[in-house]
Amino acid sequence: QVDRYLYHMRLSDDVLLDVMARFQAEMVKGLGRDTNPTATVKMLPSFVRSLPDGSEKGDFLAVDLGGSQFRAHQVKVFDDGKQSSQLESKFYPTPKEVIQGNGVELFDYVADCLVDFMETKNLKHKKLPLGFTFSFPCKQTKLEEGVLLAWTKHFKVRGVQDTDVVSSLHKALQKHKANVDVLALVNDTVGTMMTCGYDDQRCEVGLIIGTGTNACYMEEMRHIDLVEGDEGRMCINTEWGAFGDDGALDDLRTEFDRELDLGSLNPGKQLFEKMISSLYLGELVRLILLKMTKEGLLFNGKVSTALLTKGKIEMKHVSAMEKYKEGLSNTKEILTELNLFPSEEDCVAVQHVCTIVSFRSANLCAAALAAILTRLRENKKLLRMRTTVGIDGGLYKTHPQYAKRLHKVVRRLVPTCDVRFLLSVSGSGRGAAMVTAVAHRLAAQRQRIDTTLAPFLLPLGILREVKDKMRAELEYGLKRETQANATVKMLPTYVCGTPDGTEKGKFLALDLGGTNFRVLLVKIKSGRRRSVQMYNKIFAIPLEIMQGTGEELFDHIVQCIADFLEYMGIKGARLPLGFTFSFPCRQASIDKGTLVGWTKGFKATDCEGEDVVDMLREAIKRRNEFDLDIVAVVNDTVGTMMTCGYEDPNCEIGLIAGTGSNVCYMEDMKNIEIVEGNEGKMCINTEWGAFGDNGCIDNIRTKYDKEVDEGSLNPGKQRYEKMTSGMYLGEIVRQILIDLTKQGLLFRGHISESLRKRGIFETKFLSQIESDRLALLQVRRILQQLGLDSTCDDSIIVKEVCGIVSRRAARLCGAGLAAIVEKKRENRGVERLQITVGVDGTLYKLHPHFSRVLRETVKELAPQCDVTFMLSEDGSGKGAALITAVAKRLHNVGQK
Repeated sequence: QVDRYLYHMRLSDDVLLDVMARFQAEMVKGLGRDTNPTATVKMLPSFVRSLPDGSEKGDFLAVDLGGSQFRAHQVKVFDDGKQSSQLESKFYPTPKEVIQGNGVELFDYVADCLVDFMETKNLKHKKLPLGFTFSFPCKQTKLEEGVLLAWTKHFKVRGVQDTDVVSSLHKALQKHKANVDVLALVNDTVGTMMTCGYDDQRCEVGLIIGTGTNACYMEEMRHIDLVEGDEGRMCINTEWGAFGDDGALDDLRTEFDRELDLGSLNPGKQLFEKMISSLYLGELVRLILLKMTKEGLLFNGKVSTALLTKGKIEMKHVSAMEKYKEGLSNTKEILTELNLFPSEEDCVAVQHVCTIVSFRSANLCAAALAAILTRLRENKKLLRMRTTVGIDGGLYKTHPQYAKRLHKVVRRLVPTCDVRFLLSVSGSGRGAAMVTAVAHRLAAQRQRIDTTLAPFLLPLGILREVKDKMRAELEYGLKRETQANATVKMLPTYVCGTPDGTEKGKFLALDLGGTNFRVLLVKIKSGRRRSVQMYNKIFAIPLEIMQGTGEELFDHIVQCIADFLEYMGIKGARLPLGFTFSFPCRQASIDKGTLVGWTKGFKATDCEGEDVVDMLREAIKRRNEFDLDIVAVVNDTVGTMMTCGYEDPNCEIGLIAGTGSNVCYMEDMKNIEIVEGNEGKMCINTEWGAFGDNGCIDNIRTKYDKEVDEGSLNPGKQRYEKMTSGMYLGEIVRQILIDLTKQGLLFRGHISESLRKRGIFETKFLSQIESDRLALLQVRRILQQLGLDSTCDDSIIVKEVCGIVSRRAARLCGAGLAAIVEKKRENRGVERLQITVGVDGTLYKLHPHFSRVLRETVKELAPQCDVTFMLSEDGSGKGAALITAVAKRLHNVGQK
C-alpha cells in the first residue's frame, strides 16, 4: 500500500541520470556570464584558488557563523611532515534577538565572542590571521570580501543583505580593539573541502548534507566567465539548494513537497534543499503520515494532535525509526510518544515511509554529486578518475543508512570515478583556518616569486637605455678607429644591392647554420612571370664532425654536395654557388669570408681566422669530382633580407630570431669607414649577438643569465644573444625553476633528476607551454614528459616563468631593432620612415607571443617609424641564390 502511495518518490536510475544531466546543464548556465543571472544554481566563485599542499604552518584563528551556535577556533598547523594540526574551540549561543536583530548588533556580538576567546587562550598580544566561515550565499570578488545575497537557515538580520560582511566584521573588530587580520571569507562547504584536502590531497569536492545542503568543487578558471583570467582553478560554491526553483524539478515534486514548500519561510525557493536536507525531511514524513491517516490507511484513521502540529516529527525521529537492527521497537516508542498508539502493521508502514523519504534524499543528492564528478573528470580529460569528496553534515553523520546509500548510488551513476568519501572533522572551523593558511602561504609565495622574477620586467626607461647603447655600439663598429675593439662587429657583406626583378638562371645554394646542412638547386625566372623554383636535400651533421677538425667538416660538406648533384643529375654543370654560412665572418669581398668565431655549438678546429670559401674550394679540389663557381658567401640574416627584398623593394633590414639572434641592414657607404668608397649602400651584418660582451648591459643581466653564460660553450661571449635567442631561453627558464624549487615554491621543493640536466628544457617547450590554446592540464603533461610531477599551481608558475623570459627576450630584441630603424630614418633624413623588416627564425614563427611583443616594443621605442614585418620564406636557401644572382647581375653591369 505504502509503495503504491509513494510511487512518485521512488526514482529509477534512468530518472537519476536525467536529473544528473539537468544539473550539469544548470552548472554550465551558472558559470556563463550571460546566463548566470537566470541560473538557479548560482555557481559562486569562492576565490579559493589552491588546496593545501602540506607546507602550511602557523597559528590561525577562525570564527564560524551559520548554525545554532557561534564558534571561535584556534588552529595550529604544524609543518612536521605529518600534516598535523591542532584545533581548540569555544562555543557561544546565537541568541534569537541577535539572529533576528540588526547587522551592527550581530557583528558586535561576533567580535565580542572572538575577543573573549582570545583572552581565554592568551592570544591578545599576537596579530593572527583569521578565517571567517559565513554559511550563507555570498557574492565574492576576492577572498577577503563577500556581499550577502540572502539569509537562509532562519537568520533574518536587518541591514546586512547586499553589503560586504567582511568589512562589517572589520569595523566591529576595530571597535573592540582586536588585533586580527581577516584574510579569508569561507563558506562552510568550502571549509569542509579544505579540511579534508589537508588530510587527502585528492580532495577537490566538498559536500554538506545536514540542516542545509550544498556542494563545492574545484573548477577550471577558463570555464568561469564571472572571474577574469583563465589560469589554474578556483573553488566554486554551487549553492545547489536552489536547483529546481525555475520549475526544472516540477515533474519529480510530489503533492507533499508542494505543501511543505507553501508552509515554509521562503516559499518557491531552495526547492532542491527542501527535498534533501534534514531540516525538511521530518516535516515531509509528517505530511505523508497525516494524509495516509486521514484516508484510513494508518492508526485506524485517528489523527492525533502530533500529526497536525508542524515540525513535531523531526529528522532525529526519522533516523531512529530507520534503525532496522532494533526491529520495530524504536518506531513503536516514538509513535507512542506522539500519542499515535500504532499496531505492528502501522510501525512497518511508517518505517517504510521514512525509508522512502530518506532514500529519495540520498538518490537526488547522489545525482547532483555525480554531475559534479563527471564534470571534474571531463575537465581533466580522463577516462577514469580517482578523487575524494570531503563531507560533513548531521544527516550524513547520524542517519544509520544514509552514507551507505549515497555511496552506492554515486558509484552506480559514475562507474568511471573511483570516489573516496572522507568525513570532515570540525570542517567549517578548521577549514576556514586552512583556507587562511593557504592564502597566507600563497601571499608569501607570491611575494617571493615576484622578487625572483622582478629583474626580468624591463620598464620602458631601461629599454630606451638598451636602444641607446645599441645605437652607440653600432656606431663604434662602423668607425675605423673603434671597429677593432667594438663588440658589435658591423661586418661588411659586400652585398651592394637588393633584387630588382631582372635576375634569372640556375644557381646552387648551400646552407650551413645548425645541426642540419642543406644543398639547393634554385631556378630563377625574370620578366612578367617571374618565379623562384627550389629543389633541396637535407643532410645531418653529426656532433663528432661539428666538433672535429675543419678538414673533416668541409670534406663532409663536399660529400653532401656530391650526393645532391648525383641525385639531381647535374654533376657535370659548373653552376654559380651561394654559400649561406650562418656564423660571424669578416669579409674582404663578396666571395671571401674569414670566420671570426664559431657559435651555435660548432667547435671545428683550424677554422677560426680562416677563409671559409678557400676551405670549401680546397675540399672540392681534394675530392676532384666536380668544380663550382663560388660567387658569394652569405650570412643567413642577409639571405632573409634578400628573400623578402625580392617580394618587397622596401625591405632593407633582415632579422633572425631563432636558435640564434642577428640583424643586418642596408647602410649608406659613406657611414662605413672600414670600406673604401662613399657611393651607394652596402648590407652590414651587425652580429649583434655579441652586444654587451663589453659589460655595457650588465645592469640588466640576472644571476640566471650569468649561470647560463658560464655553462655555455663560449662563456663571456654573445651575451645579448644569450638573453634573446631560442638556444638559451629554455636554459634560463630551467635555472629559474631550479631556484624556485630550492626556495620551496615549486614541485614541493623536490628537484627531479631531469631538472638537473642542462638543456632538458628546450625552447619549443616554452612555445607549447605559453600557447593560449593549451589548458593547464596539457601544460602538466608537457612537464610530466620532462619528468616533473607538477600540481596545478606549479603549472601556473612554470607558465608565468616561461612568459616572463620570452617576453624579456622579445622586448630586448625590439629595443635593438628600434635602434636600427631609427638609424635608417636619420640616414634618409626623413620625418617619418616606412620600412620593411624581413624576418626568419623559429622563435619568431612558432612562439605564440614573441612576434607581437617584438612589434609592440619597436612601435613604442621608434614611434616615427612605420615598420612592416615580413616573414621570409626560406631566406637562407633562396636568399643565397638571390644574392648570387644579384652579384652576377652587378658584375655583368660592371664589366659592360
